[in-house]
Amino acid sequence: MEGPVWALLYWRVPERSALALLLALVALGSLSRFSAVSVAAYGALAVLAVTVPLRLRQAALRALGTAAPQPPARAEVAALSPEQQQRWARLLARHAVTATRTLTRLFLVHSVPESLKFAFLFYLLTYVGAVCNGLTLLAAGVVCAFTFPVLYRRHQAQIEQHLSLVRSHLSHLRARVLAKLPSAKVKPQ
Repeated sequence: MEGPVWALLYWRVPERSALALLLALVALGSLSRFSAVSVAAYGALAVLAVTVPLRLRQAALRALGTAAPQPPARAEVAALSPEQQQRWARLLARHAVTATRTLTRLFLVHSVPESLKFAFLFYLLTYVGAVCNGLTLLAAGVVCAFTFPVLYRRHQAQIEQHLSLVRSHLSHLRARVLAKLPSAKVKPQ
């Protein structure tokens, strides 16, 4: 599990992780107060409020004949090559097709147990939705995504021990439930 997202979630570069967490929480807080269109417009204006003066400064230095150093942002931002664009498009299309097939299978009841589990999930979500809205859950998810990986890494032994106890208890409970169900018993043929 390597990559830029995991580097952020595991706080390998704490400054970047803190900035990403702060930006995500500010965006979610803004969305809870303002419409998505307003948040997007204000975000774009904030980025332009930083980049336009930098660009004007560079143009002024060039006009005065002073050698303007190339900004590091321009050197770091590189366009995706056509091969990379195609690879990302294929990956996105593959995920979209998989999600569509799964939802079709669940909504059209190709498997009754899976569709009943899916319905039960949405039944539980009605109770969750009555308590809090989606943005609150999303903010909690962002905080958990930045917190749990680090906590897991620090306390992995204790967590694994407790998970082992929970798994054994659940498998014992499942075996007891299956033993009491008449349809779960194996019929000799």
